[in-house]
Amino acid sequence: MSDLSRPMVPTRIAHYINGHIVDGGGQRLQDVFNPATGAVTGQVALASVEQVGAAVAAASAAAPAWADTAPLKRARILSKFKELIEKHHNDLAAAITREHGKVLSDAKGEVTRGLEIVEFACGIPQLLKTQFTDNIGGGIDNWQLRQPLGVTAGITPFNFPVMVPLWMAPMAIATGNTFVLKPSERDPSASLILADLFHQAGLPKGVFNVVQGDKVAVDALLHHPDVKAISFVGSTPIAEYIYTEGARRKGAYPLRVQALGGAKNHLVVMPDANLDQAVDALIGAAYGSAGERCMAISVAVAVGNVADKLIDALIPRVKALKIKNGMEDDAEMGPVVTVAHKAKIEGYIEEGVRAGAKLLVDGRGLQVSGHEQGFFLGGSLFDHVTPDMKIHREEIFGPVLCIVRVPDLGAAVELINAHEYGNGVALFTSDGNTAREFSRRIEVGMVGVNVPIPVPMAWHSFGGWKRSLFGDTHIYGEEGIRFYTRYKSIMQRWPESIDKGAEFTMPVAK
Repeated sequence: MSDLSRPMVPTRIAHYINGHIVDGGGQRLQDVFNPATGAVTGQVALASVEQVGAAVAAASAAAPAWADTAPLKRARILSKFKELIEKHHNDLAAAITREHGKVLSDAKGEVTRGLEIVEFACGIPQLLKTQFTDNIGGGIDNWQLRQPLGVTAGITPFNFPVMVPLWMAPMAIATGNTFVLKPSERDPSASLILADLFHQAGLPKGVFNVVQGDKVAVDALLHHPDVKAISFVGSTPIAEYIYTEGARRKGAYPLRVQALGGAKNHLVVMPDANLDQAVDALIGAAYGSAGERCMAISVAVAVGNVADKLIDALIPRVKALKIKNGMEDDAEMGPVVTVAHKAKIEGYIEEGVRAGAKLLVDGRGLQVSGHEQGFFLGGSLFDHVTPDMKIHREEIFGPVLCIVRVPDLGAAVELINAHEYGNGVALFTSDGNTAREFSRRIEVGMVGVNVPIPVPMAWHSFGGWKRSLFGDTHIYGEEGIRFYTRYKSIMQRWPESIDKGAEFTMPVAK
Protein backbone atom coordinates (compact mmCIF):
# COMPACT_ATOMS: atom_id res chain seq x y z
CA MET A 1 0.00 0.00 0.00
CA SER A 2 1.45 3.38 -0.98
CA ASP A 3 1.59 6.28 1.44
CA LEU A 4 -0.95 8.19 -0.64
CA SER A 5 -3.53 5.41 -0.42
CA ARG A 6 -3.07 4.66 3.26
CA PRO A 7 -5.91 6.07 5.42
CA MET A 8 -4.79 9.11 7.35
CA VAL A 9 -4.62 8.61 11.10
CA PRO A 10 -5.84 11.75 12.89
CA THR A 11 -3.20 13.55 14.91
CA ARG A 12 -3.67 13.78 18.69
CA ILE A 13 -3.33 17.41 19.78
CA ALA A 14 -2.48 17.56 23.47
CA HIS A 15 -1.45 19.99 26.21
CA TYR A 16 1.89 21.66 26.97
CA ILE A 17 2.60 21.80 30.69
CA ASN A 18 5.86 22.64 32.44
CA GLY A 19 7.91 22.31 29.27
CA HIS A 20 6.46 18.97 28.13
CA ILE A 21 3.69 17.69 25.87
CA VAL A 22 1.11 16.07 28.14
CA ASP A 23 -1.42 13.79 26.48
CA GLY A 24 -3.30 12.46 29.47
CA GLY A 25 -4.83 9.35 27.93
CA GLY A 26 -8.44 8.42 28.46
CA GLN A 27 -9.67 11.99 28.38
CA ARG A 28 -12.40 13.57 26.31
CA LEU A 29 -11.55 14.16 22.64
CA GLN A 30 -12.99 16.42 19.94
CA ASP A 31 -12.46 16.19 16.19
CA VAL A 32 -10.49 18.88 14.37
CA PHE A 33 -11.37 19.48 10.72
CA ASN A 34 -9.82 20.85 7.57
CA PRO A 35 -12.65 23.25 6.59
CA ALA A 36 -11.68 23.13 2.91
CA THR A 37 -12.21 19.37 2.63
CA GLY A 38 -14.47 18.58 5.57
CA ALA A 39 -12.05 15.82 6.60
CA VAL A 40 -11.07 15.10 10.19
CA THR A 41 -7.37 15.91 10.52
CA GLY A 42 -6.88 15.49 14.23
CA GLN A 43 -8.39 15.04 17.64
CA VAL A 44 -7.83 17.58 20.37
CA ALA A 45 -7.70 16.49 24.00
CA LEU A 46 -10.16 18.45 26.15
CA ALA A 47 -8.57 19.21 29.50
CA SER A 48 -10.04 18.13 32.80
CA VAL A 49 -10.12 20.34 35.87
CA GLU A 50 -7.13 18.37 37.19
CA GLN A 51 -5.09 19.01 34.05
CA VAL A 52 -5.82 22.73 34.21
CA GLY A 53 -4.74 22.58 37.85
CA ALA A 54 -1.46 20.95 36.81
CA ALA A 55 -0.79 23.76 34.33
CA VAL A 56 -1.56 26.42 36.92
CA ALA A 57 0.65 24.62 39.45
CA ALA A 58 3.54 24.63 36.96
CA ALA A 59 3.00 28.32 36.29
CA SER A 60 2.81 29.05 40.04
CA ALA A 61 6.06 27.21 40.69
CA ALA A 62 7.84 29.13 37.93
CA ALA A 63 6.40 32.53 38.86
CA PRO A 64 8.76 33.71 41.65
CA ALA A 65 11.98 33.10 39.72
CA TRP A 66 10.55 34.56 36.51
CA ALA A 67 9.32 37.67 38.34
CA ASP A 68 12.86 38.15 39.69
CA THR A 69 14.41 37.75 36.23
CA ALA A 70 15.80 41.03 34.94
CA PRO A 71 13.58 42.67 32.31
CA LEU A 72 16.53 42.77 29.92
CA LYS A 73 16.95 38.99 30.17
CA ARG A 74 13.24 38.52 29.54
CA ALA A 75 13.55 40.80 26.52
CA ARG A 76 16.43 38.76 25.12
CA ILE A 77 14.37 35.56 25.30
CA LEU A 78 11.48 37.33 23.58
CA SER A 79 13.85 38.62 20.93
CA LYS A 80 14.95 35.04 20.22
CA PHE A 81 11.28 34.02 20.15
CA LYS A 82 10.67 36.75 17.57
CA GLU A 83 13.49 35.41 15.39
CA LEU A 84 12.03 31.91 15.58
CA ILE A 85 8.57 33.14 14.58
CA GLU A 86 10.14 34.84 11.57
CA LYS A 87 11.93 31.60 10.69
CA HIS A 88 8.72 29.54 11.02
CA HIS A 89 6.36 32.18 9.65
CA ASN A 90 5.14 29.93 6.84
CA ASP A 91 4.67 26.93 9.16
CA LEU A 92 2.43 28.96 11.44
CA ALA A 93 0.45 30.37 8.52
CA ALA A 94 -0.06 26.90 7.03
CA ALA A 95 -1.32 25.59 10.38
CA ILE A 96 -3.85 28.43 10.50
CA THR A 97 -5.13 27.78 6.98
CA ARG A 98 -5.38 24.01 7.49
CA GLU A 99 -7.57 24.30 10.58
CA HIS A 100 -9.31 27.67 10.22
CA GLY A 101 -9.68 27.89 6.45
CA LYS A 102 -8.63 31.49 5.81
CA VAL A 103 -6.51 32.04 2.72
CA LEU A 104 -2.77 31.60 3.16
CA SER A 105 -1.90 35.24 2.42
CA ASP A 106 -4.32 36.33 5.14
CA ALA A 107 -2.84 33.78 7.54
CA LYS A 108 0.63 35.16 6.86
CA GLY A 109 -0.69 38.63 7.63
CA GLU A 110 -2.11 37.33 10.91
CA VAL A 111 1.31 36.01 11.94
CA THR A 112 2.90 39.35 11.05
CA ARG A 113 0.44 41.32 13.19
CA GLY A 114 1.12 38.99 16.12
CA LEU A 115 4.85 39.33 15.56
CA GLU A 116 4.53 43.10 15.95
CA ILE A 117 3.30 42.62 19.53
CA VAL A 118 6.33 40.44 20.27
CA GLU A 119 8.56 43.20 18.90
CA PHE A 120 6.83 45.73 21.16
CA ALA A 121 7.24 43.44 24.19
CA CYS A 122 10.98 43.23 23.49
CA GLY A 123 11.16 46.84 24.65
CA ILE A 124 10.06 45.89 28.16
CA PRO A 125 13.13 47.36 29.96
CA GLN A 126 12.04 50.79 28.71
CA LEU A 127 8.30 50.11 29.06
CA LEU A 128 8.62 49.20 32.77
CA LYS A 129 10.48 52.38 33.62
CA THR A 130 8.47 54.60 35.93
CA GLN A 131 8.86 58.06 37.49
CA PHE A 132 11.07 59.25 40.33
CA THR A 133 10.76 62.45 42.31
CA ASP A 134 13.80 63.52 44.33
CA ASN A 135 13.23 65.18 47.72
CA ILE A 136 9.51 65.88 47.78
CA GLY A 137 10.20 67.32 51.22
CA GLY A 138 11.91 66.40 54.47
CA GLY A 139 14.47 64.21 52.71
CA ILE A 140 11.78 61.95 51.23
CA ASP A 141 12.05 60.54 47.71
CA ASN A 142 9.06 59.07 45.88
CA TRP A 143 8.91 56.61 42.99
CA GLN A 144 6.76 53.84 41.56
CA LEU A 145 7.11 50.19 40.61
CA ARG A 146 5.04 48.06 38.26
CA GLN A 147 5.24 44.51 39.54
CA PRO A 148 3.92 41.28 37.98
CA LEU A 149 0.70 39.68 39.18
CA GLY A 150 1.83 36.03 39.13
CA VAL A 151 -0.09 33.42 37.13
CA THR A 152 -2.09 34.87 34.24
CA ALA A 153 -4.19 33.19 31.56
CA GLY A 154 -5.52 33.81 28.09
CA ILE A 155 -8.61 32.35 26.41
CA THR A 156 -8.47 32.90 22.67
CA PRO A 157 -10.87 32.55 19.69
CA PHE A 158 -10.81 30.34 16.61
CA ASN A 159 -10.55 33.17 14.08
CA PHE A 160 -6.99 34.24 15.04
CA PRO A 161 -5.21 31.19 16.51
CA VAL A 162 -1.78 32.87 16.34
CA MET A 163 -2.34 36.62 16.48
CA VAL A 164 -4.57 36.79 19.55
CA PRO A 165 -2.38 34.50 21.71
CA LEU A 166 0.49 36.80 20.71
CA TRP A 167 -1.58 39.80 21.85
CA MET A 168 -1.49 38.27 25.33
CA ALA A 169 1.37 35.90 26.14
CA PRO A 170 4.35 38.11 25.19
CA MET A 171 2.95 41.03 27.18
CA ALA A 172 2.27 38.87 30.23
CA ILE A 173 5.66 37.15 30.05
CA ALA A 174 7.61 40.36 29.37
CA THR A 175 6.14 41.98 32.49
CA GLY A 176 7.29 39.06 34.66
CA ASN A 177 4.17 36.90 34.83
CA THR A 178 3.72 33.26 33.93
CA PHE A 179 0.99 32.34 31.46
CA VAL A 180 -1.52 29.59 30.70
CA LEU A 181 -3.08 29.64 27.22
CA LYS A 182 -6.45 28.04 26.50
CA PRO A 183 -6.75 28.22 22.68
CA SER A 184 -9.85 27.45 20.66
CA GLU A 185 -10.50 23.75 20.35
CA ARG A 186 -11.47 24.27 16.69
CA ASP A 187 -7.94 25.11 15.51
CA PRO A 188 -5.54 24.20 18.32
CA SER A 189 -2.35 23.11 16.52
CA ALA A 190 -0.76 26.57 16.25
CA SER A 191 -0.69 26.84 20.05
CA LEU A 192 1.75 23.93 20.27
CA ILE A 193 3.98 25.45 17.59
CA LEU A 194 4.15 28.63 19.69
CA ALA A 195 4.96 26.55 22.78
CA ASP A 196 7.80 24.85 20.95
CA LEU A 197 9.19 28.19 19.76
CA PHE A 198 9.09 29.56 23.31
CA HIS A 199 11.01 26.46 24.45
CA GLN A 200 13.60 26.89 21.70
CA ALA A 201 13.99 30.55 22.67
CA GLY A 202 15.09 29.51 26.15
CA LEU A 203 11.96 30.32 28.15
CA PRO A 204 12.12 28.47 31.49
CA LYS A 205 9.75 25.57 32.10
CA GLY A 206 6.37 26.54 33.48
CA VAL A 207 6.44 30.15 32.26
CA PHE A 208 4.27 29.34 29.22
CA ASN A 209 1.73 26.50 29.28
CA VAL A 210 -1.11 25.36 27.00
CA VAL A 211 -4.29 23.58 28.02
CA GLN A 212 -6.57 22.53 25.20
CA GLY A 213 -10.24 22.36 26.01
CA ASP A 214 -13.77 23.67 26.16
CA LYS A 215 -15.93 25.27 28.86
CA VAL A 216 -14.56 22.87 31.48
CA ALA A 217 -11.09 24.33 31.00
CA VAL A 218 -12.41 27.90 30.87
CA ASP A 219 -14.27 27.50 34.17
CA ALA A 220 -11.32 25.78 35.80
CA LEU A 221 -9.07 28.75 34.95
CA LEU A 222 -11.74 31.23 35.92
CA HIS A 223 -12.24 29.76 39.38
CA HIS A 224 -8.67 28.74 40.21
CA PRO A 225 -7.50 30.90 43.15
CA ASP A 226 -3.91 31.08 41.87
CA VAL A 227 -4.88 32.66 38.53
CA LYS A 228 -4.59 36.41 39.04
CA ALA A 229 -5.71 37.72 35.64
CA ILE A 230 -7.54 36.45 32.56
CA SER A 231 -7.56 38.00 29.11
CA PHE A 232 -10.34 36.85 26.77
CA VAL A 233 -11.27 37.53 23.16
CA GLY A 234 -14.44 36.04 21.71
CA SER A 235 -18.21 36.41 21.72
CA THR A 236 -20.03 38.89 23.93
CA PRO A 237 -22.05 36.29 25.92
CA ILE A 238 -18.85 34.50 26.96
CA ALA A 239 -16.99 37.77 27.56
CA GLU A 240 -19.77 38.95 29.86
CA TYR A 241 -19.83 35.58 31.63
CA ILE A 242 -16.08 35.65 32.27
CA TYR A 243 -16.17 39.24 33.46
CA THR A 244 -19.14 38.60 35.78
CA GLU A 245 -17.69 35.41 37.24
CA GLY A 246 -14.34 37.10 37.73
CA ALA A 247 -15.97 39.94 39.64
CA ARG A 248 -17.59 37.43 42.01
CA ARG A 249 -14.33 35.82 43.02
CA LYS A 250 -13.35 36.88 46.51
CA GLY A 251 -10.02 36.90 48.25
CA ALA A 252 -6.98 39.06 48.78
CA TYR A 253 -6.40 39.30 45.03
CA PRO A 254 -9.69 39.44 43.09
CA LEU A 255 -9.46 38.18 39.53
CA ARG A 256 -8.46 40.86 37.05
CA VAL A 257 -10.31 40.48 33.73
CA GLN A 258 -10.16 42.06 30.30
CA ALA A 259 -12.80 40.48 28.06
CA LEU A 260 -13.20 41.57 24.46
CA GLY A 261 -16.55 40.57 23.02
CA GLY A 262 -18.50 40.76 19.78
CA ALA A 263 -19.03 43.46 17.20
CA LYS A 264 -21.27 44.83 14.50
CA ASN A 265 -18.98 47.08 12.54
CA HIS A 266 -20.36 49.71 10.18
CA LEU A 267 -18.71 51.46 7.24
CA VAL A 268 -20.33 54.78 6.37
CA VAL A 269 -20.11 55.83 2.72
CA MET A 270 -20.65 59.56 2.20
CA PRO A 271 -21.80 60.97 -1.17
CA ASP A 272 -18.40 62.66 -1.59
CA ALA A 273 -16.42 59.45 -0.97
CA ASN A 274 -14.22 57.93 -3.65
CA LEU A 275 -16.62 55.18 -4.66
CA ASP A 276 -14.00 52.84 -6.11
CA GLN A 277 -11.99 53.00 -2.88
CA ALA A 278 -15.11 52.46 -0.76
CA VAL A 279 -16.10 49.39 -2.80
CA ASP A 280 -12.60 47.92 -2.58
CA ALA A 281 -12.68 48.51 1.19
CA LEU A 282 -16.07 46.83 1.61
CA ILE A 283 -15.14 43.78 -0.47
CA GLY A 284 -11.95 43.17 1.53
CA ALA A 285 -13.37 44.04 4.95
CA ALA A 286 -16.69 42.20 4.60
CA TYR A 287 -15.55 39.05 2.82
CA GLY A 288 -11.91 38.70 3.83
CA SER A 289 -11.43 35.67 6.09
CA ALA A 290 -15.05 34.76 5.18
CA GLY A 291 -16.21 37.54 7.50
CA GLU A 292 -14.86 35.69 10.54
CA ARG A 293 -13.16 38.73 12.08
CA CYS A 294 -14.26 40.80 15.05
CA MET A 295 -13.28 43.83 12.95
CA ALA A 296 -15.05 42.69 9.77
CA ILE A 297 -17.37 45.24 8.21
CA SER A 298 -20.84 43.70 8.18
CA VAL A 299 -22.95 46.83 7.55
CA ALA A 300 -22.48 49.45 4.84
CA VAL A 301 -24.31 52.66 5.75
CA ALA A 302 -25.12 54.42 2.48
CA VAL A 303 -25.71 58.15 3.01
CA GLY A 304 -27.99 60.13 0.71
CA ASN A 305 -28.02 59.23 -2.96
CA VAL A 306 -24.91 57.02 -2.90
CA ALA A 307 -26.78 53.74 -2.24
CA ASP A 308 -27.77 52.77 -5.78
CA LYS A 309 -24.31 53.53 -7.20
CA LEU A 310 -22.71 51.59 -4.35
CA ILE A 311 -24.93 48.56 -4.96
CA ASP A 312 -24.33 48.57 -8.71
CA ALA A 313 -20.59 48.45 -8.03
CA LEU A 314 -20.78 45.83 -5.26
CA ILE A 315 -22.97 43.16 -6.89
CA PRO A 316 -20.53 42.06 -9.62
CA ARG A 317 -17.59 42.17 -7.20
CA VAL A 318 -19.36 39.93 -4.68
CA LYS A 319 -20.34 37.47 -7.42
CA ALA A 320 -16.77 37.40 -8.74
CA LEU A 321 -15.08 36.51 -5.43
CA LYS A 322 -12.51 33.73 -5.90
CA ILE A 323 -13.66 31.25 -3.28
CA LYS A 324 -11.30 28.28 -3.02
CA ASN A 325 -9.16 26.18 -0.75
CA GLY A 326 -7.14 28.79 1.12
CA MET A 327 -3.90 27.09 0.15
CA GLU A 328 -4.40 28.08 -3.51
CA ASP A 329 -2.39 31.13 -4.50
CA ASP A 330 -5.22 33.13 -6.09
CA ALA A 331 -7.87 32.39 -3.45
CA GLU A 332 -9.62 35.48 -2.07
CA MET A 333 -11.93 33.73 0.38
CA GLY A 334 -11.83 30.27 1.91
CA PRO A 335 -14.41 28.21 3.81
CA VAL A 336 -15.91 29.00 7.20
CA VAL A 337 -14.53 27.15 10.18
CA THR A 338 -17.10 24.37 10.79
CA VAL A 339 -20.19 22.90 9.21
CA ALA A 340 -22.19 24.05 12.25
CA HIS A 341 -21.04 27.61 11.76
CA LYS A 342 -21.96 27.40 8.08
CA ALA A 343 -25.48 26.35 9.02
CA LYS A 344 -25.72 29.21 11.51
CA ILE A 345 -24.77 31.77 8.85
CA GLU A 346 -27.27 30.25 6.42
CA GLY A 347 -29.92 30.63 9.12
CA TYR A 348 -29.17 34.35 9.37
CA ILE A 349 -29.52 34.73 5.60
CA GLU A 350 -32.91 32.99 5.70
CA GLU A 351 -33.94 35.21 8.61
CA GLY A 352 -32.99 38.33 6.63
CA VAL A 353 -35.15 37.26 3.71
CA ARG A 354 -38.04 36.49 6.07
CA ALA A 355 -37.72 39.94 7.68
CA GLY A 356 -38.08 41.69 4.33
CA ALA A 357 -34.51 42.62 3.44
CA LYS A 358 -33.71 42.35 -0.27
CA LEU A 359 -31.16 39.58 -0.94
CA LEU A 360 -29.15 40.84 -3.91
CA VAL A 361 -26.51 38.09 -3.88
CA ASP A 362 -27.16 34.70 -2.23
CA GLY A 363 -24.03 32.83 -1.15
CA ARG A 364 -25.81 29.66 -0.09
CA GLY A 365 -25.40 26.45 -2.03
CA LEU A 366 -21.88 27.16 -3.26
CA GLN A 367 -19.95 24.09 -4.40
CA VAL A 368 -16.18 24.28 -4.88
CA SER A 369 -14.93 21.75 -7.40
CA GLY A 370 -12.85 19.06 -5.74
CA HIS A 371 -13.91 20.25 -2.29
CA GLU A 372 -17.59 19.33 -2.27
CA GLN A 373 -17.49 18.35 1.42
CA GLY A 374 -15.83 21.61 2.46
CA PHE A 375 -17.57 24.23 4.56
CA PHE A 376 -17.92 26.82 1.80
CA LEU A 377 -20.31 29.73 1.44
CA GLY A 378 -20.35 32.41 -1.22
CA GLY A 379 -20.60 36.07 -0.40
CA SER A 380 -24.10 37.36 0.37
CA LEU A 381 -25.33 40.94 -0.03
CA PHE A 382 -28.52 42.46 1.42
CA ASP A 383 -30.17 45.80 0.66
CA HIS A 384 -32.94 47.65 2.50
CA VAL A 385 -31.85 46.33 5.88
CA THR A 386 -33.41 48.18 8.81
CA PRO A 387 -32.06 48.61 12.36
CA ASP A 388 -34.72 46.37 13.91
CA MET A 389 -33.80 43.34 11.79
CA LYS A 390 -31.91 40.49 13.41
CA ILE A 391 -29.26 40.57 10.65
CA HIS A 392 -28.44 44.14 11.75
CA ARG A 393 -28.76 43.63 15.49
CA GLU A 394 -26.66 40.47 15.83
CA GLU A 395 -23.14 39.51 14.86
CA ILE A 396 -23.33 37.04 11.95
CA PHE A 397 -19.57 36.36 11.76
CA GLY A 398 -19.75 35.25 8.15
CA PRO A 399 -19.52 36.56 4.57
CA VAL A 400 -22.73 38.60 4.70
CA LEU A 401 -22.85 42.37 4.04
CA CYS A 402 -25.95 44.40 4.85
CA ILE A 403 -26.73 47.80 3.35
CA VAL A 404 -28.66 50.31 5.43
CA ARG A 405 -29.81 53.55 3.79
CA VAL A 406 -29.82 56.82 5.76
CA PRO A 407 -30.47 60.42 4.66
CA ASP A 408 -27.48 62.17 6.22
CA LEU A 409 -24.43 61.93 8.49
CA GLY A 410 -26.47 62.66 11.63
CA ALA A 411 -28.72 59.69 10.93
CA ALA A 412 -25.67 57.47 10.34
CA VAL A 413 -24.15 58.49 13.68
CA GLU A 414 -27.47 57.94 15.45
CA LEU A 415 -27.85 54.47 13.89
CA ILE A 416 -24.36 53.36 14.95
CA ASN A 417 -24.50 54.89 18.43
CA ALA A 418 -27.81 53.13 19.10
CA HIS A 419 -26.26 49.69 18.52
CA GLU A 420 -25.26 47.64 21.57
CA TYR A 421 -21.80 46.95 20.13
CA GLY A 422 -19.08 49.56 19.74
CA ASN A 423 -16.01 47.73 18.50
CA GLY A 424 -14.96 49.25 15.17
CA VAL A 425 -16.34 51.68 12.60
CA ALA A 426 -15.16 53.32 9.40
CA LEU A 427 -16.07 56.45 7.44
CA PHE A 428 -15.28 57.04 3.78
CA THR A 429 -15.34 60.69 2.82
CA SER A 430 -13.33 63.41 1.09
CA ASP A 431 -14.29 66.09 3.60
CA GLY A 432 -12.08 66.80 6.62
CA ASN A 433 -14.79 68.43 8.71
CA THR A 434 -17.12 65.47 8.18
CA ALA A 435 -14.33 63.14 9.32
CA ARG A 436 -13.60 65.26 12.39
CA GLU A 437 -17.24 65.50 13.45
CA PHE A 438 -17.79 61.78 12.91
CA SER A 439 -14.67 60.79 14.86
CA ARG A 440 -15.68 62.93 17.83
CA ARG A 441 -19.37 62.02 17.95
CA ILE A 442 -19.24 58.29 17.27
CA GLU A 443 -19.48 55.98 20.32
CA VAL A 444 -17.11 53.29 19.10
CA GLY A 445 -13.69 52.30 20.40
CA MET A 446 -11.76 52.05 17.12
CA VAL A 447 -12.44 54.47 14.26
CA GLY A 448 -11.11 54.43 10.71
CA VAL A 449 -11.30 57.37 8.31
CA ASN A 450 -10.87 55.95 4.81
CA VAL A 451 -9.43 52.91 6.62
CA PRO A 452 -11.90 49.98 6.69
CA ILE A 453 -10.33 47.87 9.46
CA PRO A 454 -8.72 50.24 11.97
CA VAL A 455 -6.80 47.72 14.10
CA PRO A 456 -4.31 49.75 16.20
CA MET A 457 -0.62 49.03 15.89
CA ALA A 458 1.30 47.20 18.61
CA TRP A 459 2.35 50.33 20.51
CA HIS A 460 -1.27 51.54 20.74
CA SER A 461 -4.04 49.35 22.21
CA PHE A 462 -7.01 47.38 20.83
CA GLY A 463 -10.55 47.37 22.21
CA GLY A 464 -14.09 48.57 21.73
CA TRP A 465 -16.80 50.30 23.73
CA LYS A 466 -20.18 49.26 25.10
CA ARG A 467 -20.84 45.50 24.90
CA SER A 468 -17.69 44.91 22.88
CA LEU A 469 -15.42 45.24 25.93
CA PHE A 470 -15.79 44.17 29.56
CA GLY A 471 -13.11 45.42 31.92
CA ASP A 472 -11.10 48.58 32.40
CA THR A 473 -8.24 48.14 29.94
CA HIS A 474 -7.82 47.51 26.23
CA ILE A 475 -5.45 44.81 25.04
CA TYR A 476 -1.68 45.03 24.24
CA GLY A 477 0.31 48.27 23.97
CA GLU A 478 0.72 50.41 27.10
CA GLU A 479 -2.73 49.33 28.30
CA GLY A 480 -1.40 45.77 28.24
CA ILE A 481 1.50 46.78 30.48
CA ARG A 482 -0.98 48.20 32.99
CA PHE A 483 -3.22 45.12 32.83
CA TYR A 484 -0.43 42.66 33.58
CA THR A 485 1.19 44.65 36.39
CA ARG A 486 0.27 45.98 39.81
CA TYR A 487 1.14 49.59 40.59
CA LYS A 488 3.09 50.36 43.75
CA SER A 489 4.22 53.75 45.09
CA ILE A 490 7.27 53.95 47.37
CA MET A 491 8.28 56.84 49.63
CA GLN A 492 11.67 56.62 51.32
CA ARG A 493 14.00 58.59 53.56
CA TRP A 494 16.97 57.71 55.75
CA PRO A 495 17.61 58.29 59.47
CA GLU A 496 19.91 61.29 59.01
CA SER A 497 17.06 63.30 57.48
CA ILE A 498 14.36 62.39 60.05
CA ASP A 499 13.55 65.07 62.60
CA LYS A 500 13.39 64.09 66.27
CA GLY A 501 9.95 63.63 67.76
CA ALA A 502 6.57 62.34 66.57
CA GLU A 503 4.83 64.00 63.59
CA PHE A 504 1.10 64.57 63.93
CA THR A 505 0.36 66.64 60.84
CA MET A 506 -0.32 65.46 57.31
CA PRO A 507 3.01 65.31 55.40
CA VAL A 508 3.14 67.86 52.60
CA ALA A 509 5.67 68.88 49.99
CA LYS A 510 8.01 71.54 51.35
